[in-house]
Amino acid sequence: MSVAVMLICSGKHRQLDSKVEVMNGELLRLVDSLYREKKIKPDFLLGAIENALSSEVTRHLKKKEMVKVTIDRQSGKITVQDNEGIIDTSLWSRIIAQTAKKVIVQKIREAEADVVFSSMSNKLYSLVSGTVIRHEGRDMILFIDQVEMVLERKEQIPGEEYRLGSHIKAIIVSVKKEDGQTRVILSRTHPEFVKKLFEMEVPELAEKLVEIKGISREAGFRTKMAVYSDKPHIDAVGACVGVRGIRIKNVIEELGDEKIDIIKWSDQPELFISSAMKPAELHAIEIDSENRRAKIFVSPDQLALSIGKKGQNIRLASKLTRWEIDVLPSDQMPAEETGKEAKNNPQENKQP
Repeated sequence: MSVAVMLICSGKHRQLDSKVEVMNGELLRLVDSLYREKKIKPDFLLGAIENALSSEVTRHLKKKEMVKVTIDRQSGKITVQDNEGIIDTSLWSRIIAQTAKKVIVQKIREAEADVVFSSMSNKLYSLVSGTVIRHEGRDMILFIDQVEMVLERKEQIPGEEYRLGSHIKAIIVSVKKEDGQTRVILSRTHPEFVKKLFEMEVPELAEKLVEIKGISREAGFRTKMAVYSDKPHIDAVGACVGVRGIRIKNVIEELGDEKIDIIKWSDQPELFISSAMKPAELHAIEIDSENRRAKIFVSPDQLALSIGKKGQNIRLASKLTRWEIDVLPSDQMPAEETGKEAKNNPQENKQP
């Protein structure tokens, strides 16, 4: 921000508080400065000042009809006129200066909000990191890229607690305008957050050699992620796990030890569903393609594991595969299925 703009915004510009004649030229210089620095068009800003001055002077004069205020675009001269003629502006120098300052400050804030809105809207679902600068209730305010962003409580991983000065990673999930300000909402619970963390750790994802086909997540507890590579020599699951599990460990640490199952995606429902149900081992699967529903049969000792605590495992598997899944004990298998084994997809990695 230029020195001139800083002075008018702080109310310390003695020339604007004294002589209208001096203010005229200074006003045009301020308007030009704002155009160069904030891209606020001169006609737009001067028009806003004219409207504000018209209302303010009319109010002070207690006029029934609105007075007309005109700012000469070349000289900056301010003319105030009612139905009886031109009004001496020297009588209203302080009102004019204060009103102009108020409008300029407002337009600067609006312009800055527009810049933030435009910039952040192009970064939706991008991974960002910043520092906690204060708490507002249970929400946290982070300072990122010279912008204050909000990590609402519902977007925080359950059990997380951060102090002032803590460094946090998150993704941008919403950018909206509220009362002339831009509000940027962050999330650490969104499934896309897990994806972005893996993209940081796994070069094969950035190089498009491995693709994340889907993620289902219950933040703070468990995530299931399906990966795929059309390159025969690349193990998609192994690439995401890393040597000695280093890549997946880094992601898990960022998520507060959230469990992660990485499975190989398949376009064959039997294989994909079997993998998605890990760590449970299936005995057989009955597929209803028309209704996109699957019955899986497991031995009694695998029943609780396949359902998971409070139904979590089957719920996440259903979200990941987009199939309705019913778990049944193997003794309820149809006669024609007896003796058949489910087509399980081998999976090296699992986090029980």
